[in-house]
Order: sequence, then structure tokens, then C-alpha cells
Amino acid sequence: MSGKFQTYKGYPLVRSGKQIYYGFMSDPYVILIQILGTKKVEGMDVTTKVKIVQMDTVETDPKKAFVKNHTFDCGLYEALDIADIWLKKALGLG
Repeated sequence: MSGKFQTYKGYPLVRSGKQIYYGFMSDPYVILIQILGTKKVEGMDVTTKVKIVQMDTVETDPKKAFVKNHTFDCGLYEALDIADIWLKKALGLG
């Protein structure tokens, strides 16, 4: 790996299994997308359900770091759009 992350709308995406982190860890907030459900479409797993969590990167207590969360019946692209809206609002950019 070259050390570069994939990005979406200018923010990095880091995936670990069924979890995707969206945003810069150096910012006060990042978004966690947890893939909760998938279905097979032409032999590929397609996301059908996600949990989106806004996380405070400064908070040291893990229980308090989860600022807000919601479960959505949607695909990955819709989840990324929601994550982008949440992140920009949290950072005061939208």
C-alpha cells in the first residue's frame, strides 16, 4: 500500500472488515459506518443496512465518544452521503 487512503468528497475512508471510518482523525469528529446487513447480487455482497455513528475524536471515555447514532436501511452510497452530511455539520461546514 502506498500510504494513501481512498477518499469520498475529500475525506479519507478507512475500512476494517464491516466498519468504515470516514474523516480525518485529526479533526474533532469522524463518522463510523458499521455494515449490519448485506444481500447477494450477482455473486457480490451488497450493503442493505448500516449503523452510522458520529464519534468525538478528542473524548477519552469511549462511552462518551459516541455523540449520535442511527440505523438506516440503505446501501453504502446512501450511507456515505449521510456520513458526509453528519461530518460537515459536526465540523461546522454545512
